Amino acid sequence: METLQIVILTVLMFFVIVTVHEWGHYYFAKRAGILVREFAIGFGPKLFSYKYQETTFTLRLLPFGGYARMAGEDPELIEIQPGQTIAVKTADGQVKTIYLDQLDNRKNVIRGEVISIDLERRLMVELDVDGEPQNFPVHPAAMLVARNQETQIAPKDRQFNSKTVGQRALAIFAGPFMNFLLAFILFAVYAMVAGTPVENPTYVKIGTISEGMPAAEADLQKGDIVETINGEAIGGDYTKMINLIADSQDKPMEWTVRRGDKVFDLTITPRAMEGQVGGKVGITAEFPREEVGFVESFAVAGKNMVTTTENIFEGFRQLIAKFSIDDLGGPVRTFEVTGQIAKQGILQLTQWTAILSLYLGIFNLLPIPALDGSRLIFLGIEGLRGKPIDPAREGMVHFIGFAMLFILMIAVTYNDILRLIKG
Repeated sequence: METLQIVILTVLMFFVIVTVHEWGHYYFAKRAGILVREFAIGFGPKLFSYKYQETTFTLRLLPFGGYARMAGEDPELIEIQPGQTIAVKTADGQVKTIYLDQLDNRKNVIRGEVISIDLERRLMVELDVDGEPQNFPVHPAAMLVARNQETQIAPKDRQFNSKTVGQRALAIFAGPFMNFLLAFILFAVYAMVAGTPVENPTYVKIGTISEGMPAAEADLQKGDIVETINGEAIGGDYTKMINLIADSQDKPMEWTVRRGDKVFDLTITPRAMEGQVGGKVGITAEFPREEVGFVESFAVAGKNMVTTTENIFEGFRQLIAKFSIDDLGGPVRTFEVTGQIAKQGILQLTQWTAILSLYLGIFNLLPIPALDGSRLIFLGIEGLRGKPIDPAREGMVHFIGFAMLFILMIAVTYNDILRLIKG
């Protein structure tokens, strides 16, 4: 039952982070008057879909992200050529539906050969109906029907590229921005519930104890306060305690511990752990915390945003300075770590969700082709030049970038699976 709960919490966390990101794109695109054809969570085969107003909301198999597909970003898949035979259904003097196949089965329609058609600007279709040319105005939200699929037409003023540079930039930046906003809110919630660490603490309290490690074998317990180690007072200096442990690998240490009103001595012998330097006893500290009010939580959240951002960029710097694919983690690794954190409780998962949301927002703003940051750069160049870059060239850059990211994703996922198999 606990495993099922952890899986549900993990999936829910990713769902929230991705949904918030894509909702930012969706909402500001709609505000600009752009037709959003699909709001998708995940990639690959469709698991569930629901159409609301103009947009189809879908849940897809591979939980590696999502997208808000806007009209005009990609070439329209359905084209109607002069000489093609189609059928139209009208209402209130306008074409509401255009049928491209199974014409003999369509009822209450006008069938004819296309003389000319413009579904972007003039919104008109001219048909040869039994040898007589007829013009029909087309409704701005008319539907194209082919192979039992409906596709809403996108007049020029409803397409992404028809909007101003500012409107398009806002629709793109809104995704990462919503991740930043979510991270800020979650950091604030965490601060109000968990409090904030006390500056200059006067003691070190034991937080978690790993099973099978020297601390557990010596009967050290969660909540114990470490007063001295080998006769040296620890006070609130957690770093000093860690250094003493690291320097005493395979050497017995004498600990003085306070548990409630009782003070007693323990003997603990640190030992080596694979892949780590120095002795380890298997503990983490639980630092004293003070309560945080609603207003104060905003300042704490802002401070956490700054600190976490600095840590993220330091991680990028170290990765570039000494690149190794073993240092990268894909969806499998992220799911694994998230599951481990979920075991610690909803509070820790809240903090972790804030960190991941902030990371996703920052990562998407990097100038990597196919990411939001790259698209914003192209818009910036367009704003400076006064005209857009050739869409074919920009599309090729994004395609290559997406392909490279996809290949990298496969590589790190393969690496993650091998890591799991090897334990």
